[in-house]
Amino acid sequence: MRRRPGLSARLKLTLSYAGFLAVAGALLLSVVWMFLLRYVPDNSRGLLGVSPNRYLLVHTFAPAAAVAMAFLLVFGLVGGWLLAGRMLAPLTRITEAARLAGNGSLAHRIRMKGRQDEFRELSDAFDSMLDQLESHVAEQRRFAANASHELRTPLAISRALLDVARKDPTRDRGELIERLHAVNTRAIDLTEALLLLSRGDRGNFPRGNVDLSLLAEEAAETLLPLAEQRRITLDVTGGEARTNGSGELLARMVTNLVQNAIVHNLPAGGTVTVHTEAHGDTSVLTVENTGRRLPPELVSTLVEPFQRGTERVRTDEHAGVGLGLAIVHSIVRAHDGTLDLAPRPGGGLLVTVRLPGTP
Repeated sequence: MRRRPGLSARLKLTLSYAGFLAVAGALLLSVVWMFLLRYVPDNSRGLLGVSPNRYLLVHTFAPAAAVAMAFLLVFGLVGGWLLAGRMLAPLTRITEAARLAGNGSLAHRIRMKGRQDEFRELSDAFDSMLDQLESHVAEQRRFAANASHELRTPLAISRALLDVARKDPTRDRGELIERLHAVNTRAIDLTEALLLLSRGDRGNFPRGNVDLSLLAEEAAETLLPLAEQRRITLDVTGGEARTNGSGELLARMVTNLVQNAIVHNLPAGGTVTVHTEAHGDTSVLTVENTGRRLPPELVSTLVEPFQRGTERVRTDEHAGVGLGLAIVHSIVRAHDGTLDLAPRPGGGLLVTVRLPGTP
């Protein structure tokens, strides 16, 4: 945005300092006149019969007062310029850092030293903003690179299958169509997951009163055939846990958590427990499942996009694209909530979602 040129902050402060000194000097001279000189007799006898009189005092005092006023003005300009420069030096560093950040250099930090004041507080806030911005940009770049890689894989497989069909017309077309359908379905699922993740990150969605207990029951009912197929016991417990948010996104969050708990479980005889409850002004959803032991360093990476722990990879028809918990994390964050993942001592995972509650 182009603006008309104006006075710099340093010059404005300098003029303010000089003007303040000039006004203070004028007030001082006025006080001298009002409370001293006006009581001196203006006659030839002077004060108590002793000279000088008011006329002589005024003509003697006026030149000295003019010199003092000129000195105050010059002193105010020079001293104000130096003081303003010293006071505004931190602001110059902050401006330079902002300019570098605007040019794309997010690694620069101000790290202003000294005791806490307004400029140091602004500097620390700006450094904190740059930390978050750099982390967000790096995350977005990593996400874009991973998404491109994941989308390229099904496209490359489709092209390879088509090349094989073109070079070998006698190949079984039914098998080819089936494989192409599976690859295309996976690409569509990945694209929809990316769109949902982006929507959750933006946070611009309609909100309403949502009961997490109802969403948990619906997700359990939908995924019960999958749980029975894997011989896993699925239980839903607890009571109402209301929050203000998007019913569609929160339903996807609960479904992802329950499906994730079923898929990454014991081969048979495992359990999944979904519990909802309200704690004061917080609505809590927990999803606990049995499974293999998970190292803490692996659990901390599960919410990152496209991160699949080697102990949690599935090769069957329910293998994911590595976005399940990333989508959950994005939805929870968009609803001003928190997501906690903790490995269970006996194996498996305990996921706890805390969202702002509503009456």
